[in-house]
Amino acid sequence: MPARLREQRAGSRAALPGPLYCDTSALLKLYLPEPGSDAFNRAVEGRDDLVVSDLAVTEVVSALSRRLRQDALTREIADRVRHAIVGSLDGGVYGRVELTRGVHRRAEHLLLSLTETPLRAADALHLALATSARAASLASFGTRLAAAARALGLATYPAV
Repeated sequence: MPARLREQRAGSRAALPGPLYCDTSALLKLYLPEPGSDAFNRAVEGRDDLVVSDLAVTEVVSALSRRLRQDALTREIADRVRHAIVGSLDGGVYGRVELTRGVHRRAEHLLLSLTETPLRAADALHLALATSARAASLASFGTRLAAAARALGLATYPAV
């Protein structure tokens, strides 16, 4: 690997300390071409500290289902993406963080305490999952969730 590429990757890693929790929007970009997918894939290439939750997987499948109904995706692609994500999670490619009763209580606390950043319930759950996994960074293409993560001191991708 050329030294310049190693330096770029090291700089990217320093900007996004690990572990890096990926919400639904980030996870989807790892599997489907969307605006921002290429840059995000480059940013996480070679990392072994990505953390994902089953909540994100279920939300990705919901997004795939919506795209199927809109004829923006074939059933074959949707099935392939779902199997790839579940296989990667079950195979240990990603760290898994569980949605527990404690995560729910943390999300509820965040909903009531982060009054400057209005969160939806799912965003609060993702933030609680990230903090319970002791993630130092959060990847989200949702502006509210990213703002809330920064308010808690997490580094975010994309950086704003």
